[in-house]
Amino acid sequence: MGPWPHLDSQGSGCADVLTVDYDTLGLRAGDTLLDLGCGFGRHAFEALRRGAGVVACDMAHAELVEVRSMFGALHDAGDAPPDAMGATVQGDATRLPFPDGTFDRIIASEVMEHIPDDTAALDELTRVLRPGGTMAITVPAWLPEKVCWALSEEYHAPIAEGGHVRIYTEAHLRSMMRAAGLVPGPVGHAHALHSPYWWLRCAVGPTNDEHPAVRAYHRLLVWDIERAPAVTRMAERVLAPLLGKSVVLYARKPTHVPPTDVATTGVAGVSPTLEAVGG
Repeated sequence: MGPWPHLDSQGSGCADVLTVDYDTLGLRAGDTLLDLGCGFGRHAFEALRRGAGVVACDMAHAELVEVRSMFGALHDAGDAPPDAMGATVQGDATRLPFPDGTFDRIIASEVMEHIPDDTAALDELTRVLRPGGTMAITVPAWLPEKVCWALSEEYHAPIAEGGHVRIYTEAHLRSMMRAAGLVPGPVGHAHALHSPYWWLRCAVGPTNDEHPAVRAYHRLLVWDIERAPAVTRMAERVLAPLLGKSVVLYARKPTHVPPTDVATTGVAGVSPTLEAVGG
C-alpha cells in the first residue's frame, strides 16, 4: 500500500471541523504529535482522543490556556486514554524549541499563510519531525482565497493585522516541501461550504459579524456541524475538490537525511511554557 493510506471522508458531527485526515497522516496511539499554530485546539483534541502524546504550540498565550484546560477536561470525562498526554508550548514557528526528530507526526493547519518567513517555518517543522515521520500542512485553497482577496483588502495583510500574507498553489507547496527535504504525498480538500461564507463576509466587510446574511449562514454552518445531514455531506464531497476552503498536503520525511546545523537543545530567546496533563 506504500507510505500513504487512502484518503477518507472526515466522518460526521464534530469531526467535520477537522481539516486533516488522521488515517492519511498515519497517526497511531502512542505517537508524539506537534500541532503547530493550534489555535483553540481542534486538531490537538482529536489526536489526544486517539491516544497520542500531543504538544499544542502557538504564539497566543490566551488560547493555550484554554487548550490546556480542555486537555484536562477530556481526561476527566474519560474521552482520552489515561496514558495520552497533552501539553502546551508557547513558541515561534521559525525557531521551534524542540530537539531534532522529536515528533512522529506534525500538523500545521491554517498557519503557514500567516508567517512571513514560511521557508524558515517549514525547515523547522522538517527538523523536529523524526526520519520516517509524516506531517500534514493545510493552507487556504488557491481559488477560494483569490476570491476573498479580490473582494476585500481588509481580509488580508497588510491591512488585516496578522492576516494572510500570501496565496498558495498546491504546486508551490509541494515544491517547498521537496526543497525542505520532504517527500510530498496525497492531497485533500475540505470545507467547501465554508468558502461562500467567507466570500459573503468579505463582501459585507470581514469584521461585520452582525450582518443578517452572515449570521444566517453561520447558523447554517453550525447546524451542519452538529447534525451532519446527508444532503450537506454529499454537497461537501462533490464540491470540496473545487470549492474547498482548505487544501491539505501530506508529506513524509525520508529515513536517511543529511545532518543539519540547527541546534538540538532549544533555541536562544524562546522561553516556552510547557505544562502537561494526563493519566
